[in-house]
Amino acid sequence: MNKLCLLVLVVIATLGVVGTLSFAAAQTASARVGAGEYQWKLPKGFPKPRVPADNPMMSAKVYLGAFLFYDQRMSGNGTESCATCHRQELAFTDGKAQAVGSTGQLHPRGAMSLVNVAYGAALTWSNPNEHSLEHQALTPMFGDHPVELGLTGKGEAFLDVLRSDSLYRILFPATFPGDPDPFTIQNVTKAIATFERTIISDGSSYDRYHYGGDDKAISDSAKRGEALFFSEPLSCFRCHGGFNFSDTTDFDGRRTGQIQFHNTGLYNIAGLISYPLPNVGIYEYTKKLEDVGKFKAPTLRNVALTAPYMHDGSAKTLDDVLDHYSAGGRTMLGSAYTGEGSHNPNKDPLIRGFKLSAQERADLIAFLESLTDKEVIHDQSFANPWGSGSWKAAEK
Repeated sequence: MNKLCLLVLVVIATLGVVGTLSFAAAQTASARVGAGEYQWKLPKGFPKPRVPADNPMMSAKVYLGAFLFYDQRMSGNGTESCATCHRQELAFTDGKAQAVGSTGQLHPRGAMSLVNVAYGAALTWSNPNEHSLEHQALTPMFGDHPVELGLTGKGEAFLDVLRSDSLYRILFPATFPGDPDPFTIQNVTKAIATFERTIISDGSSYDRYHYGGDDKAISDSAKRGEALFFSEPLSCFRCHGGFNFSDTTDFDGRRTGQIQFHNTGLYNIAGLISYPLPNVGIYEYTKKLEDVGKFKAPTLRNVALTAPYMHDGSAKTLDDVLDHYSAGGRTMLGSAYTGEGSHNPNKDPLIRGFKLSAQERADLIAFLESLTDKEVIHDQSFANPWGSGSWKAAEK
């Protein structure tokens, strides 16, 4: 054990942190502080994520980011953390059609999975300008439309809370040793983004089959489903292709190009704006009518865990999703959203519709279920470092 790690353990014990966390957690903290640069452990087929030059991957920063990610004191009223809407057991989603903020405000869209977010060329459902995890973290913290964590006007008070916490008084200076005052919002977002980049999903049964050569890792039904997924006329892979099963994928060394967003014919209400407000897709930013209803194609990794589906959670099950795509768009009758989505003028030409037998449908769902990574939802590296529940559990 080097001198710095030993010092961390001594200081933790002196400040009483060992009594609130655990000695094992204290040992982990000291090890992370002295570990230096974070070492990626990427399997075959997975490139190195792109990391901003001003926020290099460091083990201590990952560890600090985990504590912040699960800290409910980050919300204005102390009720929610990042993990409230991004639960590990649900592949870092929340299982709701529409997310709910710390004040109880219902959000217009569902919380996206953070699994493999390090590879995201676009980070939200419909903002084509949001490419930085560090910058994106400011939206849930300080955004007002809608309110998420609700820190607007409370940023300095939150930093004071961090300064008063005995563990953070160790981790922040150790993580940002060159900063005169390491307790800044910028460093908070850097740490959270660094932790989020480590949430890599690569251990599904499909990975063992496709990359590991284990022919028995998935069922015959899933293998037939894979053939359907990558075939015409389904063309699922056109928008959900590559190692991350998404066409909005970026990584170190990849040439940057135009990011794709898609109108899938989910709605076609009367008028110029064919999608119900406020969920108008990237039109909200481009103001181009041809962009109405265009949203990001999310990763399909762990898709069996991330229901309900679509940006507004209006497809409850994978069967509902297949109903939508097999029809070439959704038809809605007898409501404010009446319209034939298949006739939406902005609908992606790849959404043509197709026919599936009952067996083919079961096979396709079996393939999608084979993308579930049980390791990522149980990996203690991504779990709550404070213990059960939240930071409050450490105080009980």
